[in-house]
Amino acid sequence: MRIGTWNLDAAWTPDHQEFLGQQNCDVWLLTEVSPDARAATAPLTSYHRQLSKGTMARGQHYAAIFSILSLGPALSTHDASVAAFIDGVAFCSSVLPWASCASQPCDLWVGASLETMARPAIDQLMNALPKGNSVWGGDWNQNLTGDRQVGSYSMRALIGNAVSALGQQVATSDLPHRVQSRYTIDHIAVPSRWRVHSADRIAAAGLSDHDAYIIGVDISAKLIDA
Repeated sequence: MRIGTWNLDAAWTPDHQEFLGQQNCDVWLLTEVSPDARAATAPLTSYHRQLSKGTMARGQHYAAIFSILSLGPALSTHDASVAAFIDGVAFCSSVLPWASCASQPCDLWVGASLETMARPAIDQLMNALPKGNSVWGGDWNQNLTGDRQVGSYSMRALIGNAVSALGQQVATSDLPHRVQSRYTIDHIAVPSRWRVHSADRIAAAGLSDHDAYIIGVDISAKLIDA
């Protein structure tokens, strides 16, 4: 199975759609998604879609799930996330707070630190996602390897505790950022029992201010253990 995450930076052009289609992902955990992405347009007509309730300053949805397999009803999560079951496994895409959002008018992020802003969102995800049987990804606005480059050490710890409690491994934590000598802030966490056989950054300069990240995982014939 191929799972990708990409921050679209609110753009939705034929070039963006072609890029997504070329990667042959079974599931995309997308962020900053234009409302135009609701429409089934070539070459993405085969994808089922769920978009987050919450929207950002330019009207883009915080997050979306695109899946080749049918999507179940959306799970109740924070408005900057979207989650749904795919063949018995919960998939979730999220945006977590970033350094400048405290200075912007937004009811979703309240608190004096990134940790306090992120905690309600993560607590809601922890209540919604089944432990040991969920995939969580998106733009977490936090590098998880090396010195803090983005985010905060306290938010990194909060994310780490959530990943551990959900029985997950973060397959992208050691992948590079587009900026040299930095690590990615876009992540995909999968159940610890799944074998991750590939994890790659896919350059997307000219399309977004973020590159895409794609992992390949080996799972059982069914997505959940018999």
